[in-house]
Amino acid sequence: MSLPDALTSALGEEPAVAEVSLGGDDILAVTPTRTLVYRAEGLLSDEAVEEYPHDAERLTLSEGRRKAKLTMEYGLDGTETLSMPSSRIDDALFPILAGVINAAGVTEPGESVLKTFRFSEITLIITSRQVVKHIGTPVWTEDFETFEYASITDVTFEEGSVATTVVLTHDGRQDRFKIPSDDARAVREAVVDAVCAFHEVDSIDALRAQVAAAADDEPDTPVDAEASADQLDFGEGIDPLGANPPDVDAEGNPDAATESTESESVGDEALAASLGQGGSDQSSTPAESEPATTADSGTTPTSGNPSSTTADSEAESQPTTTTTGTAADSTTTTDAATPETTQSSGFENSGFESAGPVDEDDLSETVATLAERIDRQEEQLARQNELIETLIEELRRGR
Repeated sequence: MSLPDALTSALGEEPAVAEVSLGGDDILAVTPTRTLVYRAEGLLSDEAVEEYPHDAERLTLSEGRRKAKLTMEYGLDGTETLSMPSSRIDDALFPILAGVINAAGVTEPGESVLKTFRFSEITLIITSRQVVKHIGTPVWTEDFETFEYASITDVTFEEGSVATTVVLTHDGRQDRFKIPSDDARAVREAVVDAVCAFHEVDSIDALRAQVAAAADDEPDTPVDAEASADQLDFGEGIDPLGANPPDVDAEGNPDAATESTESESVGDEALAASLGQGGSDQSSTPAESEPATTADSGTTPTSGNPSSTTADSEAESQPTTTTTGTAADSTTTTDAATPETTQSSGFENSGFESAGPVDEDDLSETVATLAERIDRQEEQLARQNELIETLIEELRRGR
């Protein structure tokens, strides 16, 4: 991949160990000490080169449906956020994470990072000499564990329906951590291949046989009889079983003090019981409540207005008078409703006039003008659509 002049100038003499395309002309270049991001000139920004050092104390990743953000925290120096398309994050995170652990001193010169696995709350980094494990939501912090291949004697996997447990045996003990079962096969191949390559064996079974043969070849350590006797020496006498023997009274009765203590305890309990009984005798009897007096529930009927009642009855008794029209009026209405028998053109007495014959030349000119306008609008829409697609592509690339 040919690098732009601006990116080449920013790299200087430091070589780029990895190059990742971020879409379009944007390029991410990773060096042993820093990450450089080249942004090509576009609608939203000019040509620029962004720099992110690898000496970060914390590395956090947040992913969306289209865009991902990688945040590097530098302690008192603040934070820096690198945006990129979500489809490119796996390709970019691998070299960036390798550079971060190299800057932290986790890997040594000549040690290469073979594979990285990022799960919900665990990050595994498989190198040529060790397995680096980080537990937590961030991808990387200073709280991590390492398992060197030189001390590993066995690797096993306990498969489950949801999670698989990785068991690493080293230095006479076992370390366990869980990974998703869907990714167990990839993790198994990466770890087993790296461990076998370090010990120069073909399989884990061969590693176990090599460890067993090495244990058989070790000479037995002679046991010194005198040292063993010294270790089994319990002293000249036997120490008493009780550190605090019971008190003895003047007459030599060891149970006297115990009996006095029990009698004092019983006396206190009796005194407490008597006080409690006395308090209960002084309890007062609740006073009798007086019966509640209730008001008479009877109600006095409300008398109506006699005058209004009489007026209503008189109004109901009056007859209703209906006015009827005359015969002449009904005849006039009938005549008005009868439709005319004479034929008309349809526009008489309607307020509308006929437009007359249409000119074909004027109609053709109008249609041609409308077609020309439609063609111009289609060209404008095509240009706007192209512009919108360019903006969306630049936004996806993290601008």
